[in-house]
Amino acid sequence: MEPPNMKGAAQPVGIVQRNISRHAALRMAIAAVDEAERLGVHVNAAVVDRHGTLMAFLRMPDSSLFSVQTAMDKAYSAASARLATSRWVEALSGYPEIVQQNILQRPRLVVFGGGIPVALDGEVIGAIGVSGGSVEEDEQCAAAGLQAVIEA
Repeated sequence: MEPPNMKGAAQPVGIVQRNISRHAALRMAIAAVDEAERLGVHVNAAVVDRHGTLMAFLRMPDSSLFSVQTAMDKAYSAASARLATSRWVEALSGYPEIVQQNILQRPRLVVFGGGIPVALDGEVIGAIGVSGGSVEEDEQCAAAGLQAVIEA
């Protein structure tokens, strides 16, 4: 039996939010760590869903324990702002200093390279964060993780 308010009425419009799958998240983390291994650096790789919730995480045995949380925060920052962490300085440059200072004090916000959003048809569905190498190495590993799902 249909609910009384639905009988004869048009069906309600549903809202669908796409999200990164656990398979894609794991594939990204593996690719990022594989790239780090190729570069000879030790990193942590975190992949989050569109809401910044951790979906996959890999830690290389000799990676810094401090960078565990940094990798997660890079992914969280990229997913939350829908912006690569390397682009924050540029993004904030047009704002008054007081605005910049307040934004930079947000918990978990990382404003240097290593966090990249994952988009599907222009919609951010997750993000990857890598930490443990130099900023350039972290960026390269995160990009390798992103490439793993683009090519799939």
